Amino acid sequence: MTEADQRPVIAVVGPTGTGKSDLAVELAERLDGEIVNTDALQFYRGMDIGTAKLPVDQRRGIPHHLLDILEVTEEASVARFQAEAHATIADLQSRGKLPVLVGGSGLYVRAAVDELEFPPTDPAVRRRFETLADELGVEGLRERLRAVDPASAERLGDTRRLVRALEVYELTGRTFASYLPQRSYLRPTVQIGLDLDRAQLHERLRTRVETMERAGLLQEVRALDAVGLRRGKTASRAIGYAQFLRVLDGEVDVERARENTVTATRRFARRQLTWFRADPRVTWFDPTKPGVTEDVLAHLERSSPPRLSP
Repeated sequence: MTEADQRPVIAVVGPTGTGKSDLAVELAERLDGEIVNTDALQFYRGMDIGTAKLPVDQRRGIPHHLLDILEVTEEASVARFQAEAHATIADLQSRGKLPVLVGGSGLYVRAAVDELEFPPTDPAVRRRFETLADELGVEGLRERLRAVDPASAERLGDTRRLVRALEVYELTGRTFASYLPQRSYLRPTVQIGLDLDRAQLHERLRTRVETMERAGLLQEVRALDAVGLRRGKTASRAIGYAQFLRVLDGEVDVERARENTVTATRRFARRQLTWFRADPRVTWFDPTKPGVTEDVLAHLERSSPPRLSP
């Protein structure tokens, strides 16, 4: 199959709580597609309620890829995800299926759709620079970086990123900035963004968290705690899970954990919106508008190569 024969990639993006999963399933059903997850927390087995993972009985028989691929003790890796996402998309296109990506993890979306190169890492080299940071302090480390990568030395603010920039330079001889992503699609892609009025979104997010709590979020956290949730660097810090672990520790009650989760979710939604709004290639829709699915389909027909339709 030539590139011209392949169907494009559709990515449904935007802040949490805007109905991305429902729209993605609708598009996949209408356009003979399959879903590819780009939500970093939905990689984890057992993290269902707190990540709003779409239940199997609501997926309309549409295959979902890259869900439940990690244990909570494992650390999510965007480089590993990129390789798996590229392989999944290539397989779908080879079978004539429309890849419909959905999720609000901005860097993971970029890793899937853009020409994005990740620099290598070496734990021994990183530890050496971390030791150096302890000896020199952040400004001393910055001076060391300034000698080989002055742009990154001025731009990066914390020790962790300065260490990473020095590690990258030692391993590759390239500056950290040379790896920054460019807005260049790897394959023909259309990004659909969902957003709505702030007050509406805030109310949705409160309702969402309250529904999660009633559905058994605390019980889910307790069960995951028993299999190593706290050992997972990514999973243990997830919104909702971190707050409800404090309930298990007796530090807060359920009501306080719920309120803390609402606050954290709203902040996260703002960060997501800032990330996706910075990408001019995203076309935005209001999910509460009647007929929004038809509007999206019409936009896709106008924007996509001829092979959008099955």
